[in-house]
Amino acid sequence: MTLFALVISIVIGSGSLAWGYLQFGLPQFARWIILFGAAWLFAVWQRWRWFAYIGLIFNFLAAAFGLWFLNFTPGWMFAGAIGGLTAWDLTDFRHRLRFAASDEERRVVETRHLVRISLLALAGFGLASLAMLLKFQFNFEWAILSAIVAALGITQIIAWFRKRS
Repeated sequence: MTLFALVISIVIGSGSLAWGYLQFGLPQFARWIILFGAAWLFAVWQRWRWFAYIGLIFNFLAAAFGLWFLNFTPGWMFAGAIGGLTAWDLTDFRHRLRFAASDEERRVVETRHLVRISLLALAGFGLASLAMLLKFQFNFEWAILSAIVAALGITQIIAWFRKRS
C-alpha cells in the first residue's frame, strides 16, 4: 500500500511539473523532468533511499523556479512540490516500517500515516486550487488532476474507516 502511494506521488509530482513547463512552451525542460521522474521510480525499485533527498530538492527547485522566475501557473508548481514532498516522506516511512514488531502493528502504523499524508496532500491541492482560482487560471486539466487526487485521497480515507470498523 505504501509503495503504491509512493509511486503515485512521484508520478503526480513529476507529471505536474512537466505539464506546467510544457504548457508554457518549454518542452525540453518537461522532458528532463519526466526523465528525472523515471530515474526516481528506478531508484525506488532499487531501494536507493538517498535518491529521495535529491528528488525532493529537484522538485522544489523546479517548482520554485517555475513559480517565481517564470511566473508559471501556481497549481502545477504546487502539485509538483507536494508530490515530491510526499514521495520523500513515504520513502523514509517505508524504511522505518521495517522495524515494526508485528504485521498487525505495521498495518496500523501504515494506515494511520497514509491517512495523515493523504489529508495533508488534499489540503495542499485545495490551497493550490484556491491559488489558481484567485489568479483565474483554473482550467480543465487542473480539474482532472484535482479529481484524480481527490478520488485517491477519499479512497485512502474510506479504506482507513473500513479497517477501523
